[in-house]
Amino acid sequence: MPATVYTSTFTFVKREFDDAFHALDNTIAQVAKSIPGYLGEEAWENPGTQQISNVYYWDSMDALRALMEHPAHQQAKRQQAQWLDGYHVTIAQVLRMYGDGGIEHPLASSQGLRRPTTPGSWTK
Repeated sequence: MPATVYTSTFTFVKREFDDAFHALDNTIAQVAKSIPGYLGEEAWENPGTQQISNVYYWDSMDALRALMEHPAHQQAKRQQAQWLDGYHVTIAQVLRMYGDGGIEHPLASSQGLRRPTTPGSWTK
């Protein structure tokens, strides 16, 4: 794992997504993946609250800022009310990560780890 890892978690409740939303969302996803320092992402949905969370992993705040300052991201912020019924963003620093190796995770490759073929811990 890089010396420091940051997460940006975008939690929202969706309204109706149209073609313009999908195009802008796709652009932002491609921009994020092209930024040096992007480490991966995952998404979660809570059917009980209708909330969706997208968690992005970054190796620096500069990398995260590059996405936040990108014109497509700025456009999405200006237009979010037409597609979202509320949102919340959390920026955090990862202090530790671990697991038994039973599931894939976006940061596993940044640690030089590979998934074991049998349950156990990640190996180099």
